[in-house]
Amino acid sequence: MTKPIDHQRRRLLGIAGITAAAAAQLGMARPAKAQPGTPTPPSFPAEPAVFAPLKQVNAGVLDVGYAELGAADRPAAILLHGWPYDIHSYGEAAPLLAAAGYRVIVPYLRGYGATRFLSDQAARNGQQSAFAVDVIALMDALGLQKAVIAGFDWGARTADAVAALWPERCTGLVSVSGYLIGSPNANKAPLPPEAERAWWYQFYFATERGRVGYERYRKEFARLIWRIASPKWDFDHKTFDRSAQAFDNPDHVAVVIHNYRWRIGLAEGAPAYDALEKRLAEAPAIRVPTITLEGDANGAPHPDPASYAKRFSGKYAHRLITGGVGHNLPQEEPKAFAEAVIEVAGY
Repeated sequence: MTKPIDHQRRRLLGIAGITAAAAAQLGMARPAKAQPGTPTPPSFPAEPAVFAPLKQVNAGVLDVGYAELGAADRPAAILLHGWPYDIHSYGEAAPLLAAAGYRVIVPYLRGYGATRFLSDQAARNGQQSAFAVDVIALMDALGLQKAVIAGFDWGARTADAVAALWPERCTGLVSVSGYLIGSPNANKAPLPPEAERAWWYQFYFATERGRVGYERYRKEFARLIWRIASPKWDFDHKTFDRSAQAFDNPDHVAVVIHNYRWRIGLAEGAPAYDALEKRLAEAPAIRVPTITLEGDANGAPHPDPASYAKRFSGKYAHRLITGGVGHNLPQEEPKAFAEAVIEVAGY
C-alpha cells in the first residue's frame, strides 16, 4: 500500500534560510561549502547560476558535460532536464540544494550542450532506456552509489526509469508530471482527438519535412514550445538564449527525432536496450520514496495524477504547485522543487 509522506518536514522547510551573503555567492555559481549535519532548508539565490566552469567525464558511450555544486562528500542529487530545455532549468534550484548541503550534479543529456558521443559510429539513440543507462554510467563514473534522482519532461521519464530499473541506486525520486514510463506498443493506442492535437510536434517529427524543419528552426521551435508549455511564464530573451545554446549540439536533432519516432514505433531501438525496454513496457511499480509535482498551468501533454498514483508503491506524495506554474517547473518554481528533493531524501 502507498504510504503518504509526512508533510511536517515540508512545513518546516523555509523557516531557516541561508544568509544574504551566501545566497549572493550562490548567484555567482560558486560551489557552496556544505555545513556538517542534516541538510538545511533552501533560500533563494540572488540570480540564477551560470554553471561555469562545466566539468566533463567519460561515462558509458558519452563524454558528459555537467555542472557540479556543493561538497563532494555530501548526499548526492542528480537533476535531469527535458526537451527543449537544458541544465539552466536548475539555475536556481541547484544552488538552493548545494547551500542546503547536497552535492548537486546537473548533466546535459545526450544531444545537448557539452555532452558528446565518444564514437562517431554510435547510434544517436533517443529511447527512454538509453537515457536511464546514461545516468547509471554517470553515477559510476563519479563514484556515486546512490542519489536522489529528479527531473521534468524527458528528465522525469529518465528519473522514473532509473528508479524502476535500479531502485538500489535511488535515495528518492522527484518527478514532475509523475509516472512517464511508456513503450511504443502502449503508444499504438490512439488518443481522443483533442489529446492527439497536443502532440502535434510528434507527428511533425515523424516526417522528413519535420526533421529538416527542426534542423533549420530548432531555436524558433523551442521558443514556441516554451510558450505553449508554460503559457503564464514571462521568460525573457536572456533566459531563453542561455538555454538555446544547448541545441547547437551536433547530435541534438538526431537524438530528438529518434526519440519521438521511437515512441510511436517509427524507429527501431538498439538491441542492447531490448531487455530494459521489455521491463519498462510492463509499467513496473516504483518503490523508492517519491514526490510527484505538477504545475497548475502546465500547457504540455501530461497525465492526470490520479492515473499514476498507484504506480508508486513506496512512500509517496503528490503536490500541485499553484500560481500559474507551467511545464518547466524547476525553473518557474525552484524553491518548491528544491523543497521536494530535500523532503524525499529524508525518507
